[in-house]
Amino acid sequence: MNPLQCFLVVIFMMITLYPATSQSPIYTADVRHHPIVAEKGMVASQHKLASQAGLEILRQGGNAVDAAVAVGFSLAVVLPRAGNLGGGGFMIVHDAESGETKSLNYREMAPAKAHRNMYLDQDKNVDRQKLNSSYQAAGVPGSIAGLSRALDLYGTMTLVQVMAPAIKQAEEGFTVTYDLARLLKRMKPRLGAWPESAKVFYKADGSFYKAGDVLVQSDLAWSLKQIAQNGPGAFYGGEVGKRLAEDMKNNGGLITLEDLKNYKVEEMEPSWGEYRGFQIASMPPPSSGGVHIIQMLNILEEFPLAYLGHNSAETLHLMAESMKLAYADRSEHLGDPNFWDVPVSGITSEHYADELRKKIDRWTATPSESVKPGKPVDYESDETTHFTVVDQQGNVVVNTYTLNFSFGNGIVAKGTGILLNNEMSDFSAKPGVPNAFGLLGGEANSVQPGKRPLSSMTPTIVFKGGEPYFATGSPGGSRIITTVLQIILNIIDHGMNVAEASHAPRIHHQWYPEILYIEKGISPDTQSLLRAKNHVVRYRDAMGSTQTIMLKDGLIFGASDPRRPDAATMGY
Repeated sequence: MNPLQCFLVVIFMMITLYPATSQSPIYTADVRHHPIVAEKGMVASQHKLASQAGLEILRQGGNAVDAAVAVGFSLAVVLPRAGNLGGGGFMIVHDAESGETKSLNYREMAPAKAHRNMYLDQDKNVDRQKLNSSYQAAGVPGSIAGLSRALDLYGTMTLVQVMAPAIKQAEEGFTVTYDLARLLKRMKPRLGAWPESAKVFYKADGSFYKAGDVLVQSDLAWSLKQIAQNGPGAFYGGEVGKRLAEDMKNNGGLITLEDLKNYKVEEMEPSWGEYRGFQIASMPPPSSGGVHIIQMLNILEEFPLAYLGHNSAETLHLMAESMKLAYADRSEHLGDPNFWDVPVSGITSEHYADELRKKIDRWTATPSESVKPGKPVDYESDETTHFTVVDQQGNVVVNTYTLNFSFGNGIVAKGTGILLNNEMSDFSAKPGVPNAFGLLGGEANSVQPGKRPLSSMTPTIVFKGGEPYFATGSPGGSRIITTVLQIILNIIDHGMNVAEASHAPRIHHQWYPEILYIEKGISPDTQSLLRAKNHVVRYRDAMGSTQTIMLKDGLIFGASDPRRPDAATMGY
């Protein structure tokens, strides 16, 4: 590169990173392997407009929780496939001042009218349409209660303040991206089947929104205003809730006004583990993510993964075998702890990991039919979205929430603009029969009134020396747990920065089916070695969409997964 070219490159970088403004610059980038670097605060989410909303709140003086709540409500507008008011999820908050780390469980609950065999037809087979694409597929939503509770406990701003960006996006509209236009076209058979959904997501003449068009959601704006002005009670018994309950009643749904009034957010202790001197805080049951992340890390800790090499055949083999063991345990032992005695301390104990490790053959894959759920002793000693927020005080928020399928059950509750979840399909409709993600479940996750379905959502904070080091999470259905596992291994074992860790090719094994899924990028030679170890290797589309932020050397580093369009990490 000659001197003139060097000069032009420097000028371009200065213009890009330091715009002409009196405010602190906003740092954002989409450069492979290079994380975003900021000084005061950072937001990573699956949509750039939601990241902007969160960053706006940080720049107004809000803390990480204020910004996270703003992101949560904004995603309900601009990312309708997964962002939501009609779903539920999990949040972990690290409070820098007190040093405490807490989790909020705002997972959906089964309505009072739900019962064990409600999704079986007359031949005792699972009725997939009823389970996935009907009013009866919806659990009692928790997102509004969860976001509001987080703001009450840890925020510094009001609902009116943090919801202002979302209300503006719904009322004035936002620009449809290529990805959203593509999805709405593909989803027309499901969304278009329901008049209220068609009214929201397609033009009056039935034609499609194109990239660059503006999508206005007037009913959703009304619901958001009701919540901002009257609090979560507007949904859980108020005017918004009344409209939802009436629509349920008119269409054979289960959710009543009493179900909404009885909804509760649970404040919980995270599941804690340790890996190579780092402390892991992740979500406890009814998430299966936290306990199985810790379980797999415990198994893998005795193997020299750094020496064996990133994505080498032996490293991938050991990872796949640990995944099988964890998902086998998930099928039998995991459920809502309010209804099932989940042996958390047993599953996450190092003693149990020692027993499981002995079952791994370094040289050959164990057939799935030979892998059975273990007996952990209780020792004393495919649409979801994730976002991560850090502020200059060192507060950290990781949040994963979902409608379950893309656009949930496809139904918008009349007069609300709110898409409904199909989270009831995360229960074991019939023990031993795989759910929509191919996961097996048993009695621990059977349908019961008031019960929360088992989830794979895995918001996670990793600590170094007692201080937050990095925070991450992902969508991806059954692949969420293994995606988060690989982010942790990539950073801790393989020394990657957050961008490298996010870009690296991934694998997934969930016990059944007997397949080791891999992304493109795993070398053919490695695949041959895995097949020689008796793994059944298959390509799969991109897995996960991680949003990861790291605190290091007094700076904030972040990266959004490139696997899905429109995601953005922004800092200032």
